[in-house]
Amino acid sequence: MDTSLIIALIVGYAFGSVPFGLLLTKFTGAGDIRSVGSGNIGATNVLRTGRKGLAAGTLLGDMLKGTAAVLLMRWWGGADAGLIAALGAVVGHIFPVWLRFKGGKGVATYIGVLLAVSWIAAAIFGVVWGLVAYTTRYSSLSGLLASGLTPVVLAFLVGGKAALLFAALTALVWFMHRANIQRLLAGTESKIGQSKAAT
Repeated sequence: MDTSLIIALIVGYAFGSVPFGLLLTKFTGAGDIRSVGSGNIGATNVLRTGRKGLAAGTLLGDMLKGTAAVLLMRWWGGADAGLIAALGAVVGHIFPVWLRFKGGKGVATYIGVLLAVSWIAAAIFGVVWGLVAYTTRYSSLSGLLASGLTPVVLAFLVGGKAALLFAALTALVWFMHRANIQRLLAGTESKIGQSKAAT
């Protein structure tokens, strides 16, 4: 692999591994988010603390760290470096070295890197997520369906490399949601606004 791509992967991972959910909840006195609900460090679980502002801050932070990584590496090393940084950022969020490789499920950072690759595709993701969330109130299902559509959208808007990368990222996100998928099929998945552990 080209040295610039290795650097892009490392930088992307470093950006992605910043655990905003954990940092925000600890610094504001909300405790360790890993002891709440599902134990996940993402925005959905932060919402279970009842602190909507913290959840919004977590979502924004987890998104923008991915966006920043892609934009920085694309500026520094070109389009391919940006795509590799996107991979690193999502992997870093899901498997952060600082938390013994136990992070979030990747959806917010996925959206963040998608925003940097194609804002139109990110907007479509948001519309699909919102429609599914509004009609079903399942956060996990919303992310699964929106991410499943993303590689197809990118194939038309950007091209093959981005589509292939996001197909891999989508597979990773789906793998991280395997327990949610089982609960969705069983009808036991918790909905947005419910407090019990799930996503």
